[in-house]
Amino acid sequence: MSRFNRLRKFHSFFRFKQDFEQYSLKKARSYEIIIHWLHNKLNRTQFLMLSGVLVGLAAGFAGVVLKLLVHYIHYVITYKVHFSAQVIFYVLFPFLGIVMTTLVVIWFFKGESRKGIPAILYEIAQHSSQVAPVKMFSQIIQSAITVGLGGSAGLESPIAVTGSAIGSNYASNYRLGYKERTLLLAAGATSGIAAAFNAPIAGMMFAFEILLTGVVFSDFIPLILAAVCGSLLSKMILQEEALFHFESRVPFNYHNIPYYIILGLLCGIYARYYVMIYQRIEHLFHHLHWTKLQKAMLGGAIVSLLCVAMPPLFGEGYQSVKLLVSGNANDIIQHSFLRYLPAQSWIILVFTGCVCLLKVYATSFTIHGGGNGGNFAPSLVAGGFLGYFFAMLCTQLGLTDVPMVNLVIVGMAGVMAGVLYAPLTAIFLIAESSSGYDLFIPLMIVSTISFLMAKWFSPISPDLKEMAEAGKIFTREHDRNILSILKIEEVMETDIPQININATLRQLVELIKQGRRNMVAVVNQDQQLEGIITLEDIRPIMFNPELYDTVHVMVLMKAPPVIIHPEDSVAVVMRKLDETHSWNLPVVAQRQLLGFVSKSGILNRYRQLLQEYSD
Repeated sequence: MSRFNRLRKFHSFFRFKQDFEQYSLKKARSYEIIIHWLHNKLNRTQFLMLSGVLVGLAAGFAGVVLKLLVHYIHYVITYKVHFSAQVIFYVLFPFLGIVMTTLVVIWFFKGESRKGIPAILYEIAQHSSQVAPVKMFSQIIQSAITVGLGGSAGLESPIAVTGSAIGSNYASNYRLGYKERTLLLAAGATSGIAAAFNAPIAGMMFAFEILLTGVVFSDFIPLILAAVCGSLLSKMILQEEALFHFESRVPFNYHNIPYYIILGLLCGIYARYYVMIYQRIEHLFHHLHWTKLQKAMLGGAIVSLLCVAMPPLFGEGYQSVKLLVSGNANDIIQHSFLRYLPAQSWIILVFTGCVCLLKVYATSFTIHGGGNGGNFAPSLVAGGFLGYFFAMLCTQLGLTDVPMVNLVIVGMAGVMAGVLYAPLTAIFLIAESSSGYDLFIPLMIVSTISFLMAKWFSPISPDLKEMAEAGKIFTREHDRNILSILKIEEVMETDIPQININATLRQLVELIKQGRRNMVAVVNQDQQLEGIITLEDIRPIMFNPELYDTVHVMVLMKAPPVIIHPEDSVAVVMRKLDETHSWNLPVVAQRQLLGFVSKSGILNRYRQLLQEYSD
């Protein structure tokens, strides 16, 4: 054995020994020691593959447990109690669910209000994909209470957040870099979505379209392995009733393309309606100067009333969509007060139309009132009811051979594509959930039309627009993403020479001789910025000794063209530098000079990050 190999093995053993002792001191679990040992023995690709499996199993199991728990609660309420008791449950449970979730957040999670997919995108862009460990279980607890007790929201966003937190903390625990941490974060979310729907391809599309926007990487195998693990757990543990799965449909007929084109337009219009109502209710709660508990009581009361009037608004609503697909729409009415009226077609038409219109209200008051959930399930359910309403309307108008079941299935993908700006996720999710690969053409037609209409109204998802414009999350503009990572503190220079405003030209010249900067900051007695002086400003007189004691700094200084605030983003700083044609600008907080930011400093740091994030 060569000396080099012996040294390498000794170094590897020494590293393992150090890590082992460190873990022992922290009373680490045995499996952590094993994984850490494997981290040292395996190469990067091999360890990432192993990590994808482990993260996928953990995130998938979390998703399966949450789905089972909520499904069982809904099953008991919906099918095991009398109608009169159901009414009481619809009145009481959604209200309790939202209020209890709010109390849990206040008492146990320190009032943490950031939730959903935007929170994960924020962590990827601003915190190097480091998600707080508490999110590995907080989202499950909160969403189980909210949705389990009837809140009209989806479990998929909390499942994705939980999976992301599992992947992120796994990567941090084993000291992986930013790119590996981001990859495993996405793998956790992929597994969670795959487990929720038994749809591995849809889970991967979700990661690519939503979570990894603007992130450059080439490692796909961990995502595939995580998706497979989540889907296998779903297949093995979840029963058919708990899965979003249905088989009934009719073969695709190209003569029905006009129906799908019209449905695509309707989905695009409805998606815009959904987004606008959702945002307006969000603004309503944001500007409502009430306590969190008071807001929860308001949101819970409204959701309870909506559930009493329209029982399909209770919980996720997947069971109602299954009834539509199976042709049992009358059973939906049986759980409402309309059960006392004759089951006529126009009653079903009005009822499904109202459910479609009110679903966004129930979801918005659930989430913004203080509950925890997402728009994944609500958009699918609303799309299913929209498709059924359109099919019923066509039938009532005397049209024959209307592909009713297909319109319900395809409508789900259309609304989801327009609300979440994720057409590929919607297409593959519905194709996998319905085994409807023969419906790819209508799925693509409807989802594409709806997505393009949504993009026409707003190029960026309105749910993310504010954060994207502020540079808080990544977009598809890779250069801007790198700038958003930079912080003022990283590029601010604090060694700029300073001089008092009452100093003379002689003192200024001496300061310039001793320093290496061609700029001096002028401050007063309280260290507040008064102005700046550059070498170019004093070059005409600095070699005239007769003026050294007669000319004062106060006369020579000039006001900076603009100042930088510590909270400004680097993108804003670059815009100010370009607009003022400046190379340096002062950073000031309450008139106190903190330092200077230079264009060269930003560009140098930008090049370093570009190389780091592209390797």
